[in-house]
Formats: sequence, C-alpha cells, structure tokens
Amino acid sequence: MQTREISLKYKIIYVIAVCLTVVLLLLGNEGSQPLEYTGSELQHSVGLIDSESALLIKESVARNGAIANTPQYVINKGSYTASMEYKAENDDSVLELWEQGSKIAAWPIPADQGKMSVDFTLSKDMKQLQLKINYSGQGELRIKKLALSPHGMFYSDTYFFVAVFVLLNVLGYAYVRSGRKRITQERLLDYSIILGVALLATSPMMQTYLYNGDDLCYHLARLEGLKDGILDGQIPVNILPDGLKNHGYLNAMYPYLFLYIGALLRICRVSLALSYKVLIFLANLGSAVSAYVAMKSMIQSRRSVMLAVVLYTLMPYRFTNIFSRGDLGETLALIFWPLVIAGLYHVIMGERRKWYYLVIGFSGSLQSHILSVAFVSVICVITALVYCGRIIREKRYVEIGKAAGLSILLNVWYLVPFMTYYFGEDICKDSLRWSSYFEQSINPSNLTQSLSLYNKQYFSLGLALLGCLGIGVVYLLCERRANKTELDGYLLYLLVLGCILTFMTTGYFPNRAMLDNSFFENIATMVQFPWRFLGPASTCILFVGAIGLTRSEVIKPYRNIIFAMLVGLNLLIIVSVPTDNNHMPYDNPEAVASKGHESKLAANIGLFYPHEWRIDGAAEERLTSSVISSDLNSITVYDYQKRGTKAVVSYRAEDDGYIELPMQSYIGYRACDENGNTVTIERGDAARMRFAVKGDGAEHRIYVQYGPVAGFVIANIISAMTMIGCIWYLYRSRKKKCGIKDESALSQSV
Repeated sequence: MQTREISLKYKIIYVIAVCLTVVLLLLGNEGSQPLEYTGSELQHSVGLIDSESALLIKESVARNGAIANTPQYVINKGSYTASMEYKAENDDSVLELWEQGSKIAAWPIPADQGKMSVDFTLSKDMKQLQLKINYSGQGELRIKKLALSPHGMFYSDTYFFVAVFVLLNVLGYAYVRSGRKRITQERLLDYSIILGVALLATSPMMQTYLYNGDDLCYHLARLEGLKDGILDGQIPVNILPDGLKNHGYLNAMYPYLFLYIGALLRICRVSLALSYKVLIFLANLGSAVSAYVAMKSMIQSRRSVMLAVVLYTLMPYRFTNIFSRGDLGETLALIFWPLVIAGLYHVIMGERRKWYYLVIGFSGSLQSHILSVAFVSVICVITALVYCGRIIREKRYVEIGKAAGLSILLNVWYLVPFMTYYFGEDICKDSLRWSSYFEQSINPSNLTQSLSLYNKQYFSLGLALLGCLGIGVVYLLCERRANKTELDGYLLYLLVLGCILTFMTTGYFPNRAMLDNSFFENIATMVQFPWRFLGPASTCILFVGAIGLTRSEVIKPYRNIIFAMLVGLNLLIIVSVPTDNNHMPYDNPEAVASKGHESKLAANIGLFYPHEWRIDGAAEERLTSSVISSDLNSITVYDYQKRGTKAVVSYRAEDDGYIELPMQSYIGYRACDENGNTVTIERGDAARMRFAVKGDGAEHRIYVQYGPVAGFVIANIISAMTMIGCIWYLYRSRKKKCGIKDESALSQSV
C-alpha cells in the first residue's frame, strides 16, 4: 500500500513545534544559576534570626568554631565562586570549604568589607562538598547571604532533556522515511499503554525532591562511585576509588551492570538526582515490557497481557522498594521475575526454543540483586524437582543445560570477582546478619491495603493482586473442566507457590521456632526480611489471575468489569503516594534556584558506605586522610598523591619502620618502588596499606595501583566472547530467516 506524502505545510508546522519545545526547555534551565542561602536558611547551631532573615552571632554565645554551614553537595569538578554578604566586628572569622570531613580551603572574612568573593577550582568531583563559617568567638557577626556560583554550570539536566527530545524526533522521522512496514494499530496501542504506565509509575518522582528511602543514600554512592571508577579506567569497576573518605570502597559485592547507564549520565554532567530518576523510569519501563513479553509468550489474549502490564508495573511491592525502601537493586531485579516465570514454563512444558527467557531472567536478576537471584535459583530447583518426571521423559534437561551453561558464561565476569572477595577477603560479612528476621514479619491485615509511604515497614499484596488470587481459586479449584491443559497445571503450581511465599512473610509462619535451628537461622539472617518473598509471590499470583481471567468460563460474562476493577484498584497506588509540602519543589518564588539545586545535587540525601563490604576494622572513626608513619622522628613523608585507585608516596627514613597510606588494601592492589621492584603490601591499622620502609636515609618512592587481576581479566574475556557469539548467532538466524522469507515470496510470485 502506497503511503501518502506529508505536505510541506505540516512539515514546517512540525519543525516549528520542535524548535519551540527546545526553546521552552532551554528557558527553564537553572543549571548555571547560583546556589543561594540567606542566613536563616543555613544550618546553624547558635545565633538569632533578625527581621531581614540574617543570622546574627554575638560574642555572648561564648563559642567559637563552625557555627553555620550549607548542606553537603555532590559537585562536579570545575571552577566556582563563593560569595558572602555579612557584617563583622572582628577579622578572625573564616569561610571554609570542606569535603568528606576534611578542610580543603579557607579564606578570612575581612571586617571592613561587608562583602567577599573568592574563586576556587575543584580538580575532581566532590562527594560531600560543604561551605562552613568558622566564628572567631569575638565581636558580632551578621550573615546576610551565602552563595555558590559555577563558572560554567552545576549540571546539564536541561541539555539532556533537549538531547533526548531531539533524538526521539530524529529516530521517528528516520523510521517514517525508511519506508518500513508500519506498526499495526493494535501494537501501537500496546506500546502506548506500556509507555504510559511506565510514566505513571514514575510520576511521583517527577517532582524536584527525591524520596529519602532507607537505602537511597547507598545507591547514590554506588552511582557516583561507578562514574569515578569508569574515569579511573576500571572496566568493569570493582573499586569505588573515592568512596569511604577517599580510601576506596569495594563495589564488586553488589551487582551494578545497569547502574552504568546512570554513571554515563553523570560523566555527561547530568545531576546525580536526575541520573537516579532515569534509572527508576527505565526500571518501570523494563518491568512493563517484561510483563508484556512474558505474558504474551504464554497466552494470546490482549486482555491478559495488558492486565499483567498494569498490575505488575504498579505493584505495591515495587512502589515500596522505590519510594519507601529506596532499594534500587531489588527494584531492578523485579524487572526480570516475569521472564523467569515464563522461562520456567517454556523450559518445562512450553516452547523449547524459548529457553533463552530463563537466561535473560536469571542473568538480569544476577546483575541486579544477589538475594533475588538466590530466590530465582531456589525456585528453579524446586520447579525442576516438581516436574522432574516430565523433564526426563521429554529430555527437557537439554534446554535446562543450555540455559544454565549460557547464564554462567555470560555472567562469569561478575561472579569471579564476587567469589574472590566474598571468600578470599576479610570483609565485614557478619554485618549483613543484623536482622532478627521474625520481628520483620508482616501483619496479615496489611496484605489488603494499598501503599503508604509514611510507615516505613508497610508491605502489601494490594487489593488487585488479592483479586487475582481469587480468580485463580475460582478458575483452578472451583471450576470443573473436562480437559485440563498443561498450562492449567503450571498455573496451579504458581498459585500454590505464591500462597506459600505469601504465608512465609506473615507472623503466622513459625519463623521464631525455626530460628532455633542453626541451619534455618543462617539462611534467615542472610535473607534479613521475610517480606522479600513478596516479589516472587506477587509475580506468581499475577500470572495466575491474568491468565485465569481469560480462560475461566465462570468469570467470562464479567471479564470486562473485573478487568476495569482490578486496573482501577491498582491505580490507587499512585493516589496513595504523598505529595505534601515537604515534597514540593519550591517553598517560595525567591527560592527557585536554591531549592532546585538542593535536590539535584543530592544535598537533602547524602552518600553512605555501609560496613558490609569494608575490610574488617575500617570503622568510620579510624579513617584518616594523611599518611601515618611508625616514627615521626625518623621517617619523613614528603609527598602523597592519590588519583582514583593510583597513588604515589615519597619518603625518607633514617631507621627501619613502616608507613600506612589512607587506602583500603583490597585484593587486587599492587605496589612497586622507584626502580620498578615489587613492594609487598601489608595490612595495617584500620585495614590501611602498610609498607616497610628502608632506613638508609635516601629518598624513596612507592607507586600503588589497582589491577589488572589475571583471573578477573580471563573471566571478562570469557563473558565478552560469549556475548559476541550470541550476537553473531542472532544475526545469522535473522539473516537466514529473512532469506527463507524472500525465497518463499519469490516462489509465490512465480
């Protein structure tokens, strides 16, 4: 069918609309505006606020030192100007610049000026940059305004939106011009629903502020550290080089593949907050696509497929992870649970050739969250045992072997470092077992409720999924059918599995009694929270309800009503997300720039490095920022420089002794002297790198760097070659398929 050419008139209108949108986006750019605080808006411990919103400090407070400061910011490297309006009676007060608890610059506040402005340059990105006002303790100090201005821009968020908008338009135009087969109206509607649901799920986060979930600060630290690791030259990134007060922090223990997206945005100077929000949007979109693909592979019913998309993407447990818990890892892992359920079905009784669903589901879970992939593994084993007769009879173990082998080969690049550090490094694994488990059980009455972010321990299946449970009971247990299909048997298995997993989250499950058993206690304390089972339980129940709605004869007359009711109940999840004034982007018109910056620079969240993956003994109070020597009188340290995971120290020693560098001595670091000879790295106090020094009175240098580790490199090559092989196989299969189609079309025409 010949398509109609778009007229010049509409082309001009379209170009004008695109240009106008770009202009409007650029007009809203605040990335170059100063970050400003009045005296009353500064964080302060003493002082009075006068009628002009200035902070007044008098000598009568009988205190000196840091009395006011800004929040801590994640700031890109570059040049900046700090300016201050004030009134001072004494010259001894100081404006200071701090980073991760260490003072990096200071400027006196002249009493005779009333205004001051200082320029400074940051040689690298800062994690916790903060301006502090150090009061001398004498005379009156009145702080009117404190501002921080970039010479370029704080972040490039607006330009990112412009680039995405223009790129989407270019791709759309290229698709139209390519003359390819148009997308059918039915498929276009499906894609629109998927995108719309993903946007709806992200809408509470479209406000300026980030919701401060329990683990959000850790995942922001991972995102920022991953960016530093890439710039440090690590591929993949096993060490966050500037984390933990510049000591370095182990990254290989928590999966991070999908965080590379946010890290690359950070390299392009997109703000940390927006980089995180992009990941959440992609997680929502990925969840919708995963539910769509998985359900469509099992049943050809658009009603079931669309119900799965809406209910899974807006699932209460997903929202709890995103907004209340701030658990990015489990949020990403939930993308792949539908593919795991569909993959198990196809491997056991469905289409054999779709065994790759299980590979994608397993690999995606592994690259998102370790505990989630442990759950996936256990459920795969249980399913194989339940259907072992069929697997042996139909020789389905071939597909299972393919899925297992390919999954290991694709992920060996991550598994080898993980296993090396977990079993070979003296890291604080015991801190993972802090939960008493039983006390985290769910009150069963909560399973009927929608989401509430005001209660941090609030977990639910939600009314919509309970409705799916009811559909499953009616279809699988109450209806009498002459011919039960294999799919019905699998759905019954999912129903039982979902109910058991849900029961295990409640206080009625005998958790406390089972904790007396050392084996169960070891597993339970590692899992930490029984409500983690809500993820797989919700997915199982969702599949049962969505497929049962289409296949049930009893429910058939009421399908449309039930569909609308379930979707409507799930939409209540969005309504329940709080939007009070604490989450509004701006308190007043005058604070537009500062409040916008405050969120985008993660000032209201902060960064955190848990104890789990530190080397044992690296407590916060024992970390230092300088080189330590065994004897200050006989050992002189001339210079110490650290850039990423590389460092160099110069020293002279009159007697034998040692020096300790402020770096965590993880496996993979190596050192040499100025002559290229290997220097042994010992472990000193607080897990610092310790080096024995020569007491010959001569000046020596020690060079330190991370990697490459031979085993890690081999694992990387294996995974890379496996991925290349998969791409080549898909390309050849697609080319062969296209060739068969062309031959068929030619024979028909002849």
